[in-house]
Amino acid sequence: MQIDIPEVKAEVEAAFDRYEAALVSNDVPVLDELFWESPTTVRFGATENLFGAAEIAAFRAGRSPAGLQREILRRSITTYGRDFATASITFRREGSARVGRQQQSWVRFPEGWRVVAAHVSLIDAPAA
Repeated sequence: MQIDIPEVKAEVEAAFDRYEAALVSNDVPVLDELFWESPTTVRFGATENLFGAAEIAAFRAGRSPAGLQREILRRSITTYGRDFATASITFRREGSARVGRQQQSWVRFPEGWRVVAAHVSLIDAPAA
């Protein structure tokens, strides 16, 4: 298996960048599009456990658009072959001392790259 095929990695990076832009601007239609429309898609958030695209979409539709801006501290995107990738970031929101962690599993489908599993959590900032 080839890891980080340059053109595949560029595709996933572009999909991730599109997701990030949609997230911080609360572009719900794009966020819904980028999660695989399936009952097996899962998103664990800082305060919620969502099973299936319908639960994820309902969460997105009801989420406040306030305070979504964040600074990405570190990013790692790795592709495995041509159809699977992981995207992991750490981030910080303005005014918060906590560090956020986000991890996503992306799969290439005929309609494009989609998130099939995601996890978001917050931790106290590690000691320097």
